[in-house]
Amino acid sequence: MAMSPELAKMFKEQSKKNQDNLRRAYEDLNKVAQKGQILFTGSSLMEQFPINEIAMSFGVTKTIYNRGVGGTTTDDFLAHIHTVLLDLVPGKIFINIGTNDIAVRPDGTPWQQHLFENYEKILTIIQTQLPEAEVYMMAYYPINATLPNIPEWTRHTLSIRTNEALNETNQKLAALAEKYGYHFIDCNENLKDADGNQRAEFSKDGMHMFPAGYVEVFKALQRYL
Repeated sequence: MAMSPELAKMFKEQSKKNQDNLRRAYEDLNKVAQKGQILFTGSSLMEQFPINEIAMSFGVTKTIYNRGVGGTTTDDFLAHIHTVLLDLVPGKIFINIGTNDIAVRPDGTPWQQHLFENYEKILTIIQTQLPEAEVYMMAYYPINATLPNIPEWTRHTLSIRTNEALNETNQKLAALAEKYGYHFIDCNENLKDADGNQRAEFSKDGMHMFPAGYVEVFKALQRYL
């Protein structure tokens, strides 16, 4: 059953409040953070990555900060780029941003065009303000729209954020990384089932993953830390 307009509005307002509170927390943490360390940043796919606990479990003792914010679009990321990236002056940046741009836009602009225009803006800012930073652009994870009991609003998202769209976008991300001289990391091999969908045992809602999925992501990127 779809959400009523009133409930959808309340959900959106609460989500924005949660985002604002999280960014406020990050602002406080940035004041005491060590500069030149490792940063993981982006949207919910990064916020829900328990990178520190997994890294410690694998014996990694490097300092890693997570500045992911669920629901973030590339517009949001640009608006808050100091809080979620620049203020930390990181030496290494792992970024996963843009899946929330894969949606019908109110102004009718193709989402692909908007996403990549903004992604280029983000990379240009990094290249200009943090020229020594190593940047690792992460491929978007697969989804699984075949699972039962997916919430209606998530199912609508997955009707647009298909694996076909994600695979095509990942190819373009790889080309964009090469253009800027950055790294592109595809950690998806062990996340997919035989049909190319997100493995059911990893999936919370067809889109987000339980920590077991992130363990596989970590194994694939550990050598870059």
